[in-house]
Amino acid sequence: MKRAKISIIGAGNVGATTAHWCAAAELGDIVLLDIPSTETMPQGKALDLFQASPIMMYDAAITGTTDYADTADSDVVVITAGIPRKPGMSRDDLLATNAKIVGSVAAEITNTSPDAVVIIVSNPLDAMSQRVMQITGFPRERVIGQAGVLDTARFRAFVAMELGVSVEDISAMLLGGHGDTMVPLLSCASVGGIPVTQLISDARLREIVARTRDGGGEIVRLIKTCSAYYAPAAATAQMVEAVVRDKHRLIPCAVYCDAEYGVGGYFIGVPVVLGHGGVQKIIELQLNAEEQSQFQHSINAVRELVATMRKLVE
Repeated sequence: MKRAKISIIGAGNVGATTAHWCAAAELGDIVLLDIPSTETMPQGKALDLFQASPIMMYDAAITGTTDYADTADSDVVVITAGIPRKPGMSRDDLLATNAKIVGSVAAEITNTSPDAVVIIVSNPLDAMSQRVMQITGFPRERVIGQAGVLDTARFRAFVAMELGVSVEDISAMLLGGHGDTMVPLLSCASVGGIPVTQLISDARLREIVARTRDGGGEIVRLIKTCSAYYAPAAATAQMVEAVVRDKHRLIPCAVYCDAEYGVGGYFIGVPVVLGHGGVQKIIELQLNAEEQSQFQHSINAVRELVATMRKLVE
């Protein structure tokens, strides 16, 4: 059977670690691409990762390149390209710079892999996903932002730490934009089937939610020289697996919603069924009044972000 072709655009920490997780899980053959100014860096990382395969016993062809021609006819393209926010850089500076970078990547994908499912990891995530769909013109089921899987994982990890139980027993769902406007649905969170609200006080749950929203920032403050990459890459690999193995996973992703949830044409984190071809179904949940209010706040924040991006790039 033909192996899936997975191209990862951006060979930095997140991109290279995504390649690592995908290779170790034998999800397909991998192309790791970075910009020409990096010269042979992606080739070196790809070769290093391939040389680990006899030790860790995985089979995958792993190619490093600076040429988009090597990514042609990919089944899945993961976009991690972009820059992190630097000292003295405004939010609008970051938005404008990454919109241009991601826009150029999207234009290349349109030519080389017109049938690919595209997973966006670059930040600001929700706006970058909007940018990719605008440039590629791909149907909405094939343009997906990675956010909810990571945010949910962070929440699950913190709940497991709080209760001293296995992370495998924690089930949760988060909606909304990626960042401090995300909406953890406590009504959907459980531990071994027991509602989390029966195990953790409301006050402590609010603290865990706050820590989840600041999950990326906490790691930046601890590492100091870079942002998180192990968990974001693992979350991305889970999405890749769902697509290439047609897993029908019900997980939260940033997808284009119009009538759904009354979003009105923006990317926002919602539960979806993810499998072959990308998003197979958007799941609409009944939110309580507090959840609905928080979700609407998140939608409004994404709308403002996209409006700002359009002004900066047009």
